[in-house]
This record gives sequence, structure tokens and C-alpha cells, in this order.
Amino acid sequence: MSTQKILSEVAGSIWKIETAAGQRIAAGQSIIIIESMKMEIPVEAPVDGVITTILVDEGQAVSEGQALAIIEPAV
Repeated sequence: MSTQKILSEVAGSIWKIETAAGQRIAAGQSIIIIESMKMEIPVEAPVDGVITTILVDEGQAVSEGQALAIIEPAV
């Protein structure tokens, strides 16, 4: 399997990054929390795998559809 981009479903700002590059993660586990319209919205891993890259920083504004992280799915 090839790497997969994890995209933002909403516009907002990065409130908290809960994982780091190289970290093994399970499907459904929260990777990043986005604050949008005074709500905290978790961005969850779509599959089991390893986070290879975090593409954003805490406090950064993001738009809908923007790539937030890259995951290498488990084989």
C-alpha cells in the first residue's frame, strides 16, 4: 500500500497535534484536533499505520481539504 494523505474536513485552526512523525497509530485514533467555530473537531486516522509526516503546526489556520498529515498504512 502507498502512503495516504489525511485531509481537513473543515476550515479552522490547529488546536492540538496529538501524534508525531514515526508514531504507530490505530484506525479511529485522534491525530490532530481542529478548532472551528468554537468547537474542537478531532481528525482521526482512517487506517492502522504509521504517521510519516505532520504537515501543519499548532495554531496554524487550515482550509477544508488541506492535507494535514501523511500515514503509511499497515501491511
